[in-house]
Amino acid sequence: MFRIALTGGIATGKSHVRGRFEALGIDTIDADRLVHEALGPGTQATISIAHRFGSGVIAVDGSVDRRRLGEQVFADDEARRDLEKLLHPAVYAAITEWFEALARAGKALGIADIPLLYETGHEGDVNAVIVVACGPEEQVRRVMARDGLSLEAARQRVAAQMAIEDKVKRADFVIWTTGALEETDRQVDEVAKTLKERAMRNEE
Repeated sequence: MFRIALTGGIATGKSHVRGRFEALGIDTIDADRLVHEALGPGTQATISIAHRFGSGVIAVDGSVDRRRLGEQVFADDEARRDLEKLLHPAVYAAITEWFEALARAGKALGIADIPLLYETGHEGDVNAVIVVACGPEEQVRRVMARDGLSLEAARQRVAAQMAIEDKVKRADFVIWTTGALEETDRQVDEVAKTLKERAMRNEE
């Protein structure tokens, strides 16, 4: 089983790239979806977060209000680290189980979209890493447009992650999303072809 991580920075275009890989017949999973599940009503992570950050971060349905929580953690490095300790074990356990289920099903290749792969030191869990990249100012612009945040808030979110240039240096593959979608898709297609070939050799 060839385990691949797809990572990058906030608003670099990982969702589009993951969707393209999926359209090419490669199984994928989105860690952000797993985070949403972990922050749902009554989960251990939600209970622990409420204890650490207060009932003000809990929405009326009992789930974590990510916007309210974000206001705390992106302005406070210690708070962000505390959140990661509470949340990441559940997410990585779910990713590991997903890869193992693929292997049991006889699949040769799977891609997990893991935004904080390098920050959490989990790159050793996978066989190869794909980094989706664009410039930091482009990230800020996209975050502002997508999430309706101020310039300062958008820069906080970008700065909270490892610099994109450092991730690029450590990647096995890099997909740049600064051009047209057609150019991004062309890069994805090339990487997918290479990964499928490597996965086949890995199975031999």
